[in-house]
Amino acid sequence: MANGTLPNYLSAASANPIEARGPWYKNTAPAYAGIFLSVPFMAGMAGALAYGSILATAIGLIMGAFFCLVIYYVPAKLGMKTGMPLYVVASSTFGSAGGVAIPGLLMGIVQIFWHAVFTTSAAGFFMEAIGKVPAENVALYWIVCAVWGLAMAFVGAVGIGLLAKLSSWLPIFPLVFIALAAISNKSGLGNFSTAVAPAEGVVGVAMALAMFAALQSTAGFFASAGVAGTDFGMNSRDENDVALGGFFGITVAAIVAGLLAILAIAGAAGKNPEIASKISNGDAFGAFFAAIAETGGLAKVSAWVFVIACICPTGFCAFLASNAFATMLPKLPRVPMTLIAGLIGVILAATGIANNLIGFFLMVGAAFGPIAGVMLADYVRSGWKGPRRGINWAGYIAWAFGLVLGLLGVITKGKFGYGLEALIPMVSAAAAYFVLAGFGLEPETISLEEKAVA
Repeated sequence: MANGTLPNYLSAASANPIEARGPWYKNTAPAYAGIFLSVPFMAGMAGALAYGSILATAIGLIMGAFFCLVIYYVPAKLGMKTGMPLYVVASSTFGSAGGVAIPGLLMGIVQIFWHAVFTTSAAGFFMEAIGKVPAENVALYWIVCAVWGLAMAFVGAVGIGLLAKLSSWLPIFPLVFIALAAISNKSGLGNFSTAVAPAEGVVGVAMALAMFAALQSTAGFFASAGVAGTDFGMNSRDENDVALGGFFGITVAAIVAGLLAILAIAGAAGKNPEIASKISNGDAFGAFFAAIAETGGLAKVSAWVFVIACICPTGFCAFLASNAFATMLPKLPRVPMTLIAGLIGVILAATGIANNLIGFFLMVGAAFGPIAGVMLADYVRSGWKGPRRGINWAGYIAWAFGLVLGLLGVITKGKFGYGLEALIPMVSAAAAYFVLAGFGLEPETISLEEKAVA
């Protein structure tokens, strides 16, 4: 990039005018609530229940729900103030050139994995609905993943407007059916502590781990969507919309969906030792699928409801992946890119790689928690004055520092895991940014009015 010029993704940006924005209850709140009323988030609660405490899991969930609001708030406020999307706003924190990779291409890569996770969700419930076990019908499972993943990628490529309309009311159905599952499985709640019990003598430690796991699962699930709060904020009229949309769409929705999922899964485990075994073995998806199947007469209908509930998020993820790549690399054709993103998601789902839900949440929290942290530090230091020239090394180094802290358990193969891989990296990255910026590693800002690179 020549000195004094902006890349195309910045020069082509234009602010969303105030007259085009709407109230929080028409955009931010329902959109975020739909994110939490999804299979991966609710299934993720099984990971915390593995430590044997419903109460500790619920407390961790509530803590995580409020932490998600923290992740979201500054990006959303910046979106509201500037009217600009994430890629533009983050160009202050990472630089006009640096923003191409972070959050640009990184967001695209993560969305491919999300597409795989939602394809796994839909395929798993489809197999439940037709009474087939994936492990015993591998070819059929591959076909289901392929048809679903590619079809939803195509819809994401050409019918994103339809998905947006569906997403405003479709999440009502999984809310109703997870509530019915919680009621149906309530008879097993009294047996849960026996069915999934921590080792003798470590009950206190297990409760702390359950809280950390629920907090991490909630924050890790939400981290990339929280950083994308900028895109929601640009549709908000004022700070009141930002705050209320976040509180009801994120905190309240996460608590409601999470508590109902905890009760449904824990109750099912108390009724069925096989489900308790899935929880103990870390099979979050398997535990959730089985918990819904444990509802008796509701099981078939519930399975179909959760399949349908995966339509919008699967399509959106493929669209967002291709949008990230097309925005940063505009010469790439959008529709083929969406289908390629969908195909990669299909492979990740069909091969079972996307089944490691808890590990995926950890990775997302480790990568996007620090992004939220450095954006917060940048905003506190100087507000938003526009893109910074080239690469903002203060942002990159601070983010990398937070990322390493977030992946410490993975890097050391579990020896230094601490259960707060979204919270600690975010705070640490923010602190590192203050220090690095203080040493003059922030480049100067440049005007969005400068011409694009040819």
